[in-house]
Amino acid sequence: MKNLRENLVFSLILIFAIVLISRLFFLQIIKGNYYRALAFGIHNSFSENTERRGEIFFAGGEPLAINREYFFVFAIPKKIKEKEKTAKILSEILNLSEEEILEKIKEDKNFSLIKEKLSEEETEKIKKSNLAGIFVESKIGRYYPQKRLASNVVGFVDAEGDGRYGLEEYYDEILRKGENLILTMDYRIQYQAEKLLEKAKETLDIEGGQIIVADPNSGKIIAFANFPNFDPNSYKEFAKNLEVFKNPGTQNLFEPGSVFKAVTMAIALEEGKITPKTTYRDPGEIRIDGWVIKNYANRVYPGEITMTEVLEKSINTGAVFAKNQVENSTFLNYLKNFGFFEKTGIDLPEIFSENRELKNGKEINFATASFGQGIAITPIQLLRAYFAIANGGKLVTPYLVENFRKEENPRKILSQKTVSQLTSMLVSVVENGFGKRAKVPGYFIAGKTGTALQPKIGEKGYSEKTWQSFVGYFPAYNPKILILVKLDNPKAKTAEYSAVPIFHDLADYIIRLYQIPPDYE
Repeated sequence: MKNLRENLVFSLILIFAIVLISRLFFLQIIKGNYYRALAFGIHNSFSENTERRGEIFFAGGEPLAINREYFFVFAIPKKIKEKEKTAKILSEILNLSEEEILEKIKEDKNFSLIKEKLSEEETEKIKKSNLAGIFVESKIGRYYPQKRLASNVVGFVDAEGDGRYGLEEYYDEILRKGENLILTMDYRIQYQAEKLLEKAKETLDIEGGQIIVADPNSGKIIAFANFPNFDPNSYKEFAKNLEVFKNPGTQNLFEPGSVFKAVTMAIALEEGKITPKTTYRDPGEIRIDGWVIKNYANRVYPGEITMTEVLEKSINTGAVFAKNQVENSTFLNYLKNFGFFEKTGIDLPEIFSENRELKNGKEINFATASFGQGIAITPIQLLRAYFAIANGGKLVTPYLVENFRKEENPRKILSQKTVSQLTSMLVSVVENGFGKRAKVPGYFIAGKTGTALQPKIGEKGYSEKTWQSFVGYFPAYNPKILILVKLDNPKAKTAEYSAVPIFHDLADYIIRLYQIPPDYE
């Protein structure tokens, strides 16, 4: 028994000694130059992370944000004797000017960083040059293998190790603990959506745009594409315009235009004030407190017009008629229930507008809001409202991260009768109205177009610029996919010619990819 205890103690001492020697070898030999640099006063610049940051993956396992070893070159100027010669050699290897390098190695510092994220070729050449006072070391840093793909969703990690924008910011605390994020997003659909936005830049000269694809029943975000975007690996090159780092889908307000008419109809239907067959006569224009409301292109529609036709033809005066069937306070309360005066709760940085001018209660503001002008929302708020229209009336929360999703009990804001009626009306928009270009043979698609004027910047009134959008879901009577397409000032008259064809192309791709069974032959 005594020998057993002695052998055990000896074994433990031996193991401890091996670990200690290995650690000393690593610190003194493998990382010797690095820690010599730290000794010269750079401990705040390149401190070793005690914990690796959690990584981020698409639903299929494709990496979006991972950790990898980066090499960097630095100088200890006091150890460099031939500074001009050293600068010349480094200039040829690193593709930097001699003057820039000379300035760095002449500085009266104990440490001077020359270049980060070296290529393999640069690393090898510097090591072989064996320059006095010049050292190459490595550190673990963030790498985004998809480059620009989903960049406005993921954000980036800055030089101080802090998550900035997107998921990196929202989940910074969790990622710092080493926890990985598994997204709901489908890499294939994300790639396709971003390609469509790039094509829209070429063909429609858009200033910006978003495409969001989601499951309206769960709130799961399947794709979240933005244009323009950036490469998080070299975010400093894009820092002249900080707006490019934001996700416009959650952080930019816009006036939705006629896609909002579906919300107005939902309110009037839910209150029992209209049916899809309720009729009115188009007056051509409506005057309220000196303001004049007209239809697009000053069109006048003769005869009895049904509420379904109001959506098909996107008639502004018809939307005002539907809104006028309910009290303004009731209309406002429904907008609150739809979530237009609050954040959606999506797991991304987001903003919202309280729409105080609308809440002031002026009749003209309620009238224009009925067709989506004079009310400011984010694309993700609009998407969430359409969730309720598509899924049977539940206001579910959109989300991106599967493994940290919090369970919710969504509030029901619309009855099944209302959503069934409204869905049939929106199907008619695609079958017979301005949404025809969204149609995919064999499928019933429900959707609505929207073209809104953009307010002038810094002054009252509206400019000639437009936002053009389309929101649709399919299969209409058993929805699995909902798509929002929003384009900033495309070179097209209306969304019928811009956002709708993009919706069609993406819907057709998703139907084929997921092999969604058709509604009819």
